[in-house]
Amino acid sequence: MADSEREPPPLGEADQTDFREIEDEEDLFHSPFASKELDPPSPEPASLDLDAEEVSTNSNGPKKDSLFDDDAEDLFAEATVEVSLESPEREPILSDGPSPAITPVTPTAMTTPRMNLAHDDLFTHTGEEEEEEEEEGGDIFDMHISVSDPEKVGDGMNAYMAYKVTTKSSMSIFNKNEFSVRRRFSDFLGLHSKLASKYLHIGYIVPPAPEKSIVGMTKVKVGKEDQSSNEFVEKRRYALERYLMRTVKHPVLLKDPDVMQFLESTELPRAVSTQALSGAGILRMVNKAADAVNKMTIKMNESDAWFEEKQQQFENLDLQLRKLHASVESLVCHRKELSVNTASFAKSAAMLGNSEDHTALSRALSQLAEVEEKIDLLHQDQAHADFYLFSELLGDYVRLITAVKGVFDHRIKTWQKWQDTQLLLQKKREAEAKLQFNNKPDKLQQAKDEIKELEGKVQQGERDFEQVSKTIRKEISRFEKDRVKDFKVVIIEYLESLVQTQQQLIKYWEAFLPEAKAIA
Repeated sequence: MADSEREPPPLGEADQTDFREIEDEEDLFHSPFASKELDPPSPEPASLDLDAEEVSTNSNGPKKDSLFDDDAEDLFAEATVEVSLESPEREPILSDGPSPAITPVTPTAMTTPRMNLAHDDLFTHTGEEEEEEEEEGGDIFDMHISVSDPEKVGDGMNAYMAYKVTTKSSMSIFNKNEFSVRRRFSDFLGLHSKLASKYLHIGYIVPPAPEKSIVGMTKVKVGKEDQSSNEFVEKRRYALERYLMRTVKHPVLLKDPDVMQFLESTELPRAVSTQALSGAGILRMVNKAADAVNKMTIKMNESDAWFEEKQQQFENLDLQLRKLHASVESLVCHRKELSVNTASFAKSAAMLGNSEDHTALSRALSQLAEVEEKIDLLHQDQAHADFYLFSELLGDYVRLITAVKGVFDHRIKTWQKWQDTQLLLQKKREAEAKLQFNNKPDKLQQAKDEIKELEGKVQQGERDFEQVSKTIRKEISRFEKDRVKDFKVVIIEYLESLVQTQQQLIKYWEAFLPEAKAIA
C-alpha cells in the first residue's frame, strides 16, 4: 500500500495536476480550460519534432519563439476558445520555461497592440507597399520630360503661348521611347484640375500647377518682346517642366489616363474652365471661401496622435519655408541690383581710364573696368542660380505643403460626413421607436428600410475614413523622402555654384593685381 502511494501518478493525471497548478499560481486563461475536450492530435509543424507526449510533459511556460511569432490577435483568440490537450496550439501557452515568465508578457502582448495595431501596421508596411507599386510601374523610374520652344500663337488678347513637351522614357507603359506634343498653359491647368478632382479627396497629394499671372501674360500678349517678357516666359516654362516631372514621379498619377493622354495625344480637348474670370473660376473662389468657413467651424476630436503631430509639423514647416522663400527672393533682387551697379561702375572706370593722361594708371583703370564687366556677368549668373535653383525649390514646396494640408482637410471632411450619417441614423432609430410606441405599422417598414440604408452608409463612411487615413500615411512617407532628396540635390548644386563663383572672382582679382602694382 505504501509502495502504491509512492508510485508516480499516470501521465494524464500528471498533466492535469501541472495544469491546475499553473491556473492556481497565475490565474491565466481560467475560463478556456474549464471544459476541455479531447480532440484527435493535430499535425505537428514541419519545424518541430516533438511528440504529443513530450509536449504534454514538458510544458510549464511560454516559449519565446512561439510567443513572439504569433500575432497579438491570435494570442487573444486562444484565450477565448477551447483547445485540445494534444494540439500544438498549447505550445504558445505551455513550454519548458518557468511559469512566472508569463507574467510580464501577458498584459502588454495581448491588450496594448489592440489599440495601435491599425496605425502601426499601416505605417510599418508603407515601405513594402511602395516597393510593390514601384515594381508594378516598371521597377525603375526612367523618364525625363522637357518643356521647351515657347511660341506665341495669335495676336492681341486672344494670343497664347504654346510649349513643346518632349518625353523620353524606356518604360513599358509608353508606346515609344521619345515623343513630343505641343501644349498651351491652360492644358496644364486642366490636367491638374482633373487629377485633383479624382485623387485629392481620397488622400493622394496632387502636385499643384504653376499659378496664373494675368499681369505677366498680358504683357506678353499685347507688348513687344523685351527682357521682362522673355524672363516671364522662361520662368513659366521652367515651372511647367518641374510640375510635369513631379506629377509623373507619383506612381499612381503616372498611370492615370489623363496624364498619358496629355503626354502622348496630339489632339487634346481644350480646358475651358481654367480662366480666372470665367464662371468656373468664380465658382472655385466661392468654394474656397466655403471651405475656409467649414474649416473654422468643423472641430474634429483627433484621436490619432500621428495625424495631430504631422499637422502641427507641416504648419511649422510651411511658416519657416515661406520666411526662407521671402529671404531668398530678396537676395535675388539684391544680387540683380549688385549686377546693375557693377556694370555702372565698370562703365565709369572705363571712361575715367580713357581720360587719364598717366599711361600706367590709364591702363590699370581700363583693366579694372574689364574685370568689373566680368564680375557683372558672374553676379547675373549667381542671381540666376539663386532663383532657379533655390528660390523655385522653396516656392514649389510652399505650394506642395498647401496640397498636403489639403489632403488633411479632406480627411476631416470624410470624418464629418461619417459623423453626420451616424447622427442621422440615430435620429431615424429614435423615430422608429416612436412609430412602434404609437403603433403605426404603415410607416414602420419604410423607417426600417431607411435605417438599413443608413447603416450601410455608416459602415461605408467608416471604411472611407480608414482608407483615406491609410493613403495619407503612405503619401506623407513618400513626400518626406522626396523632400529630403530634393533639398539635398539642390543645396549641393547651389553651394557648388557659389564656390565656383567665388573661385572665378579670385582668379579675376589675382590676374588684375600685378597690373595695379605696376602703376608707378
